[in-house]
Amino acid sequence: MPEIIVPIIIAMATGFGVFGQKIHNRITDLDKRIDGIQLRVAQEYVAKADLAEVVDRVEQHMIRIENKLDRIVLTSSKY
Repeated sequence: MPEIIVPIIIAMATGFGVFGQKIHNRITDLDKRIDGIQLRVAQEYVAKADLAEVVDRVEQHMIRIENKLDRIVLTSSKY
């Protein structure tokens, strides 16, 4: 009877070991993927305040261009 129990216990221990290793590998893979996503977000992220500042600068330049075009149109329409 012990001859049957010992191989069964060894087989179960081996099965649990393989199962645990697979779970560990999957968790490690997911962890690496999440780290990659976090890195991409950190590299491509723009703060709202920084974006608002850039948009404001572009808007100011557009206003200056519009004013210059208005002056050109007004001076050319007088002739």
